[in-house]
Amino acid sequence: MTHTIIDTGGSRSFPSDHSLLSSAGDDGHTVVVIGNQAGQYLAEAPQGKTAIVIELGMECLGAHTGEAGGDEGSNVLGFARFRLGEADPTDLIELVRQPHTSSEAIEAARAVFEGAGLVVAVCSDFAGRIVDRLIRPYYNEALRQLDQGLASAKDMDLTLKLGLGYPEGPIELLERTGLSHHFEVAQSLFEAYGEPAYSPARRARVAMLRGE
Repeated sequence: MTHTIIDTGGSRSFPSDHSLLSSAGDDGHTVVVIGNQAGQYLAEAPQGKTAIVIELGMECLGAHTGEAGGDEGSNVLGFARFRLGEADPTDLIELVRQPHTSSEAIEAARAVFEGAGLVVAVCSDFAGRIVDRLIRPYYNEALRQLDQGLASAKDMDLTLKLGLGYPEGPIELLERTGLSHHFEVAQSLFEAYGEPAYSPARRARVAMLRGE
């Protein structure tokens, strides 16, 4: 499946060279729009493409396509390559569909990403998608338990690594990738859903205020 890349600048998913970018052509059947202005591309998107896939931040795809009583969906999808803070992007692509997104568009987008060596998980159109909605409450709870004196950061990290086989504990992981980034993501989810579990923990708020 041929594809074209439109780069609007500032992509978190593809901040550096990748085979998805180098294998793109000039007039592909699928258009992948990357960068922090990707949603604006839809106003001038060409007709007749199998799929148009725009990079998302934390927002819903519907913020760019509009919604219509649960009947929304076309050949336009959203995507984000999961990346924790300032760490390198992972190989996971969260591909966002709407209720009536065409199956042909979904499979075309999947083929493009998988052809570049990425792993695709398809999800419905919710702010934060899959991974952030699952892990941010966990990170918040770890930070809160550190505040409450459950154990030292070193012992909490060690326990989770040995007990659950994690390669890195939550505190060291957040400090390495950026507590302030965790604050931004958790705060965005808290504003979207109003659930206390997403409310950023104190240590993340302090890091944001200090610019760390």
